[in-house]
Amino acid sequence: MTDTASPKTPGHERAQSLSFRQLRLFEAIGDLKSVRRASEACSLSQPAVTQALAKMEAQLGATLVDRRASGSYLNEFGMVFHARVKRFFEQAERAVIEIGAAVNADGARAIVNRLTRSQLRTLVGVMEYGSFEQASECFDISAASLQRAARDLQGNLRVSLFYRTAAGMLVSPQGIKLGQMIKLALQEIEWGVAEIDAALDGTSTPIVIGAMPFGGSVLLASVLDQFLEKYPSADIRIMNESAVEMTKCLRAGEVDFVVGLLPEEVAPGLVCEPLIETPYAVVARAGHPLTRAGKVSVDELKAYDWITGTPGSSRRACFDRIFEGTSGPQTHVATCALPIIRHLLKRSDRLTLMTTYELTHEEGLRTLHCTQIEAVPAIGVTTREDWMPTPVQSAFIDAIRAHVCAPPTPLRQVG
Repeated sequence: MTDTASPKTPGHERAQSLSFRQLRLFEAIGDLKSVRRASEACSLSQPAVTQALAKMEAQLGATLVDRRASGSYLNEFGMVFHARVKRFFEQAERAVIEIGAAVNADGARAIVNRLTRSQLRTLVGVMEYGSFEQASECFDISAASLQRAARDLQGNLRVSLFYRTAAGMLVSPQGIKLGQMIKLALQEIEWGVAEIDAALDGTSTPIVIGAMPFGGSVLLASVLDQFLEKYPSADIRIMNESAVEMTKCLRAGEVDFVVGLLPEEVAPGLVCEPLIETPYAVVARAGHPLTRAGKVSVDELKAYDWITGTPGSSRRACFDRIFEGTSGPQTHVATCALPIIRHLLKRSDRLTLMTTYELTHEEGLRTLHCTQIEAVPAIGVTTREDWMPTPVQSAFIDAIRAHVCAPPTPLRQVG
């Protein structure tokens, strides 16, 4: 297990070696259950389709199709990979429609059939690295070759994807939108390769988890040991960022799913599964002057310095609601780093907000008697819409669900 996400999966290089032509032919074989009918549908000779399939199977190290007298049928490996290939093309075609290059599925399919991996790699690379020059260094390909691929891509799509500035050619907003969607689509092929590897040799497809500050990290720490006992070869990578950054990483496909406090407003393209409601409480160190008081008023809370959540977090929104219509308290520190918060609280009279779930794992902190704080947040899992997890990713989310069914303290179960 590592604590950072790697951009490469075990099947990354083999996934990149597969041409879109190979993938489209394999899709046709799976759909039509016949090499002959696939060759007719793709306007190629039957030997050419057979050769392309054999090369793909050699690249993947697995037989995907069983040939019989009645036709050609996907085996277990073939069905796994075929599902991923279909999702790749569906997402690529949807991306073409989203940027206005096509008006319907038939038009999008015709355009995607003209695209090459080098064209799309160029777009994604320039988008991620910031320029043709930087992308060419990372790919070890000349900038002129990348620019030629970019021109071909624009010609196929008939949409402006790049624009010229004094600093050089940059990716346009439409290009960024297409690049982000294509990057997610290409991940389907990598996951498909990784799933075949896992089925062949027992290796585990990587799980890249976004851990939200506070509750997310606590929940993951509670689940990891038990999960690794059951899946000792699991390759788990955990990213820790603020709520805003975690949302960006999830939408960009840099993490598979996010665990922690759910946002008050779900961003487009994401889905939240609430697991436990966990109310906020105002928290101070043991022995804080306000712990000896009865019910604490807003004016009393205002008298102390606060540690707030970062802008965009549900914790910050809750803080703003508490002091809405007032001048508010002093807030010199805004952070989601729990070690810093814990250190500052225990060495001063500062106050902060924590959830009851988080407090079950803290010592030396006390809750203040205040009016109930609304709204009540939930800890849960956030994923992308239409995300198809691998078996081990599904198993990890199931482990989280099972863990929160028996929380250590009475919490309100959602659902």
